[in-house]
Amino acid sequence: MKRYIPAVAFVLFCAAVAEAQTPELHFVADTLMIQADGTFESDPDLGTMTFDISAQDKDLKVAYGNAAQSAQRVFTLAQKYGVKKEDASLGVLTVVPSYDRDRKNRAKSYQVHGQIVLKVRDLSQIGPILDGAVEEGIVEFRSVTYSLQDEEAAKERAVAAAMHSAIGRATAALAQGGQKLGALRYANVDVKQIAGVLPLQARNYTQLLELAPGTSAEMRAPAAPPPVSLPTVTPEKITVSASVQCAFQIL
Repeated sequence: MKRYIPAVAFVLFCAAVAEAQTPELHFVADTLMIQADGTFESDPDLGTMTFDISAQDKDLKVAYGNAAQSAQRVFTLAQKYGVKKEDASLGVLTVVPSYDRDRKNRAKSYQVHGQIVLKVRDLSQIGPILDGAVEEGIVEFRSVTYSLQDEEAAKERAVAAAMHSAIGRATAALAQGGQKLGALRYANVDVKQIAGVLPLQARNYTQLLELAPGTSAEMRAPAAPPPVSLPTVTPEKITVSASVQCAFQIL
């Protein structure tokens, strides 16, 4: 019988440790749990325009210089329509050589690529900048994305709306039993992703050109069409959603 004593002691020890590691679940009396949602809706006040620049030449310096010159023309155009210098940026210019298939494997030409990003705070200027950059062949349009300059303030207002709803629901629920709402004991806040704005892509811009009056496939001549006045692109409102889980004291 003695040889089984250590094994029994070990089992009892493990049970004691497991019991000590298991937290006790306490029911909090006089507490009301409430979950509520809130939203904040606003018109966008910031547009982010993205352009691609590309230049090709057999001389690397010439190709690089042409790409840099195109970028500078975009920056000049953007400043003309009120875009500040700190709101215009040029990414790294990458060089892609094109080689001849001969024994020397020499580069036949060089192509330089880059990307320009403009943050436009006056949305009425997006159209003129887009027209000026694309129609003059300076760069290739990629996309326009609308957003809010102060996203944090929008999130705070959505959370405030959710808390207001939670307090209203809790007050109404307790009033049915003649009780009153006490202090907030616990709150868990979750702000959902900003939604409601779709970017204007390059293919959408091309479709606008094709659908503009006088530029249908049947009427277009082989030559380049004259400048087209594009329809106004109105962005949708931005909606920020928040949800809260609250525990209130019952008085």
